[in-house]
Amino acid sequence: MSGLRVAAILIVATMQGVYAHENDARVDISGDMTCILSNGAPDHDMGKFPNRANPNAFRPQQLTFCFPSEPSMADTVTEGLMTVGVSVTGVPIRPYTAGYYDPNGRRGFSHDPSSGWRQQAMHDPRSLGMDDQNGHVDRAGLYHYHGISSDLLASQGGSLIGYAPDGFEIRYSPSTAKSSWQLKAGARPNPPGGTFDGTFDQDFEYVADSGTLDECNGGQVEGTYTYFATDTYPYFPRCFKGVVNPHFMKRN
Repeated sequence: MSGLRVAAILIVATMQGVYAHENDARVDISGDMTCILSNGAPDHDMGKFPNRANPNAFRPQQLTFCFPSEPSMADTVTEGLMTVGVSVTGVPIRPYTAGYYDPNGRRGFSHDPSSGWRQQAMHDPRSLGMDDQNGHVDRAGLYHYHGISSDLLASQGGSLIGYAPDGFEIRYSPSTAKSSWQLKAGARPNPPGGTFDGTFDQDFEYVADSGTLDECNGGQVEGTYTYFATDTYPYFPRCFKGVVNPHFMKRN
């Protein structure tokens, strides 16, 4: 992949006007690390940012994502990373939200994590101002994916969509890769109350062998461990079986 350069004209609509951004991504090999460097712009049209639900405007970034060129399995599972992968086109994959249940917050959510009930992005994407590629922009102007992008898939002509922080591939294969995460039965404690309907990440639980994938949304493909994006929760891997680069994503 060394020397790869992706370039596509992207029209980004904002309330102030229309701006053209060029998807600019390349791959460098540095020692035992493979790095994707990008300006954060996808290779497809973005939605309108800002919009009614999302006040943030896209801004070109200077991003570097580095992961082991030869990934290896670790002794322990890594959890808690906000950026769980990078697309082959240099767009971060960030399925988590910064919103938590808060009855005093806007629409019942705030950035205060004390409740422990985290807003699940794909339950109501419109409330977060996502576009039709399941992406949106954060306060720093960073465009990122919460779910699979159909245009990204189409541009790649295959199942490979990106890489995880441990270097293992992230693929999309809905006919063979099924999540083993399921909605819990019954009702939540009060607060927040209500039934387990997918509003929160905590509404789901891992049920071994209920799908084809493990708790990290991964499995073996011809003897190689591989992560998968899925159309259902968790949508992307949220834990990692390999040795991760703790400095996977850097903003320069």
